[in-house]
Amino acid sequence: MGDISIREYIRWLPDPPSEPTSTIVLTSPERRFVDIRILREPEPSPDGILPPSSLDWAIAGTSTSTSSSTPGSSSPSHSTWTHWIDSRHPLNPESFSDAGDMYPQPDGTVLERGSMVNPSTSILTKYEELWRDEPVVPDHLNSEGKPVCVVLELGRGEGEGGKKRGMVVRLGQYCQALVRDGDSVLVERMRWDGETGMWVRLVRIGEGEMPVEWAAYFGGEATVGDEVKVGGDVWTVVERC
Repeated sequence: MGDISIREYIRWLPDPPSEPTSTIVLTSPERRFVDIRILREPEPSPDGILPPSSLDWAIAGTSTSTSSSTPGSSSPSHSTWTHWIDSRHPLNPESFSDAGDMYPQPDGTVLERGSMVNPSTSILTKYEELWRDEPVVPDHLNSEGKPVCVVLELGRGEGEGGKKRGMVVRLGQYCQALVRDGDSVLVERMRWDGETGMWVRLVRIGEGEMPVEWAAYFGGEATVGDEVKVGGDVWTVVERC
């Protein structure tokens, strides 16, 4: 059905673990993902609108995972995330990827271990990240009562680097979007509020339009190949389940 992964902490070895961000990764069944990491604010904005300085990192792309070939083995799986949009790398984001070994924990969380450049030091450093999966909630607007996943893309197949690209992933009770147009970055995160019966914006950074509310409210009615026009851009539904 896909995964809603929430990071509990990051640790740059040998430092102790900490969590300076609100990090959520939505991954579709076909392994498309939007990963948004927002620096924690002393006083969160009530309308979700934050300055660009609040964005730690935002990535969209595809992921793969290779499990141990031995049944019952305690060996970790190995996951790779290939970037198609990257807030830190505007040109040729496909040349950037990250990978880690995933160790399931007794409490149901997953410990990721690997090496990547620490942005605070610009040095390749071993790291650990602890992830918790949040259950995907069945759709409140779907008469079948099933969880919904819909993915829209903008700019696929239009060439390398510098082109406007966007991805929206709505999975169950969350919807996240990322657009990069040159040096301009736009991100948004929404979550379904069962008490009010409405989608609530949790995060919005940047200027522009994206089909986030469309995916949230109407994604359950979409079919692959549908086109959605927003702010002069044409987005395409590339996945629906």
